[in-house]
Amino acid sequence: MKSNDRVVIITGGSRGLGLALTSDLLAQGGYRIATCSRQRTMEIDNLEKAHAEAGAFFWAKCQIGVEQEEAAFFDRVIDWAGQDTLYGLVNNSAITGEGILASFPNVDSARILGVNLMSALRLCRLALRLMLQRGVGGRIINISSIVGSRGYTGLAAYSASKAGLDGLTRSLAREVGRRGITVNSVAPGYLQTALSAGLNHQQRKQIINRTPVGRLGSVTDVVPLIRFLLSPEACFITGQILVVDGGLSC
Repeated sequence: MKSNDRVVIITGGSRGLGLALTSDLLAQGGYRIATCSRQRTMEIDNLEKAHAEAGAFFWAKCQIGVEQEEAAFFDRVIDWAGQDTLYGLVNNSAITGEGILASFPNVDSARILGVNLMSALRLCRLALRLMLQRGVGGRIINISSIVGSRGYTGLAAYSASKAGLDGLTRSLAREVGRRGITVNSVAPGYLQTALSAGLNHQQRKQIINRTPVGRLGSVTDVVPLIRFLLSPEACFITGQILVVDGGLSC
C-alpha cells in the first residue's frame, strides 16, 4: 500500500451509483475502497480479481439497516485497512417504496427510514470516531435525493429519509469542521438506476419534459462530483446539499 492511499468506505457498491463510484476511484488510483452489499455479484468478483494484488479493494456481505451487521462490516474493514487509515465514508445504500402514505404499511416506512437514515447516522458515528482519533481530517458524503427537499407523490417515507439525511449532513458539518472533516450531501435527480425502475412510462416522460437538459441522469453524471468532494481540493466545502438533476429543481 502506498503511504498516500486513502481508505474510503462506500456502502452499496455492487450496482448503480455505488458500483460506478467504486470502479472510478479504483481506476483513478490513490484510494483503497471497502464496500458491502447484500449479495456478491459478478461485478464484485471482477473488481476483486483486478485489484487483489494491489490490496486496493475489499468487499463483505452486509445488510445495511441491521446494526449488528453494520458494526461487523466496519470491524472487518478496519482489520483489512488498519486502525488509523480511514479517510472517507460514502453513505450510498438506500431502498425505496412507493405508495400513498394513508395506505402505506408502517413496517415499510420504518424499514426505509432505518436503511436510508438510521444506518447512515450509525456509520457516520463509527467513521467519525476513527477520523477524530486519526486527527488529520476526512470526508463524509451522504447520497441524498432531490425529493428530500422537493418531495414526490407516493414517496413520503423515502423523501423523509433523505430530508433527514440532509439535516444530518448540516449538523455534522458544524460539529467536525474544525477538525478538518467535511460532510456534504449529493442529491441526484432521477437517475437511470434500479431505484427509478419503478417509474412508469408516463412518469418518466413527465420528468424528462420538466428537465432542462431533456433526459434522466446517469451515474456518470454524479460520480465526478463525489470524486471531487473526496479530494483535498474540496477542503473548504462542507455542510452543503449539492444537487445534480439536469436543472429539474431550478
